[in-house]
Amino acid sequence: MIPPRNPSVTRRTLLGGGLSAMALAAAGCGSAEGLTVASDGRASIRILAFRAPSLGAFLPAVIKSQGIDVAHNLRVSYAYATPDNYNTEFASGHYEVGASAALLSEALRTERGVAVSYLFNLFDYFTAVVTSDPAIRGLGDLRGHSLAAATGTTNHAMFEWFARQAGLDLYKVELLNQTTAGLSTMALMGRADATEIWEPAYSSLRHAKPGIRTLDLGLPNWQRAFGTDQMPYLGLAAHSAWARSHPDAVATLYKIYSDAATFTRREPAKAAKAIAAAIPKGKPATIQALIEDNARLRLNVRPAAQLTAGIGAVFDAGRQTGYLTKNPPAGIVYRGL
Repeated sequence: MIPPRNPSVTRRTLLGGGLSAMALAAAGCGSAEGLTVASDGRASIRILAFRAPSLGAFLPAVIKSQGIDVAHNLRVSYAYATPDNYNTEFASGHYEVGASAALLSEALRTERGVAVSYLFNLFDYFTAVVTSDPAIRGLGDLRGHSLAAATGTTNHAMFEWFARQAGLDLYKVELLNQTTAGLSTMALMGRADATEIWEPAYSSLRHAKPGIRTLDLGLPNWQRAFGTDQMPYLGLAAHSAWARSHPDAVATLYKIYSDAATFTRREPAKAAKAIAAAIPKGKPATIQALIEDNARLRLNVRPAAQLTAGIGAVFDAGRQTGYLTKNPPAGIVYRGL
């Protein structure tokens, strides 16, 4: 499939205090899938995330297996959805907190009139282009070849910026659009000349096909272009009105996720076992190796307000590729942490 003349537009079309005070706020407002208080006074919250395998499902597996949410007196229950359903459910406000919030997706959401805030970051950006074709040695060699990619994702939107820096015009690449789950199959079976893929699928692919080669993405270009090496990518977001009304819940969620990240790094084997159990045919050893190589996992739990340079760079990159038409409002960066 030769890409349409404006793939960026196509992607934009596809994307679819204390706990007592928090409990009072929850009793006064909140949706069916928001913050609620049980008869025993314990607060609970439902959060939406992408189905495993996905980075958005990584830390929830650790949180629930270790009871980290309960330890912070906030019971978190997760609902999992496909990316399309996630975007519909979160944008509509049926779920007011999303745990698979790609930064560019949230920026695009604001362009569509949905006021959302990026609360805190979980993972920085990582993607990889893999190939078994000896003629493809760098991104520029993809010209005239086929590339399997999930073209409707913000991961691919970010990749387009790096492709441009390498002098690669994606109009001159045969893009084979695939679901994220289908990318591994494309790479394993050699159904495309190259495949763009990211974690945790990338680690599983390397384990299954160790001879596959990874092309240089040119990450230093980011620092040269934007003056920062920050590259926030995926985190927790909430509807802005909800975040303003529930600052204690946001602070508690940050503590829960921070503790989950600390546990994951300190106990990689135990964390990997919990994460792998949530992934169809997940292999704990593969996940553990990924955790221990944070250059690929890029786990980085930090408040959005501490990453403003990187967030601005991501938005600049999105405008340069045509994914965004303007900068999002300042309220997209949550500043209450």
